[in-house]
Amino acid sequence: MTQFTNVSVVQAANVYFDGKVSSRTVVFEDGSTKTLGLMLPGAYEFGTEAAELMEIYSGELAVLLPGETKWKNIQGGERFNVPAQSKFQVRVSEITDYCCSFLGE
Repeated sequence: MTQFTNVSVVQAANVYFDGKVSSRTVVFEDGSTKTLGLMLPGAYEFGTEAAELMEIYSGELAVLLPGETKWKNIQGGERFNVPAQSKFQVRVSEITDYCCSFLGE
């Protein structure tokens, strides 16, 4: 999918880590949400409430998922899942364009 139709976009940006990570929330007709954003190079830790699907459109990062001991390299065109009620770490090596889908909504 290269575009979303029949959606609303929340005007206020989600801004984290002194502006190094930002996103916009997209709300679908069924009430489900996704965020579209950019991550600048750096190391970040995120917490989740709902399970998430992270789709990386472009860029490169390494992710350390809950319960894992090895970092996994992720590039544009790849994706990974994050369990609900957890924390995960990313090390972004180049500007990364992503979409986060909140699962189970």
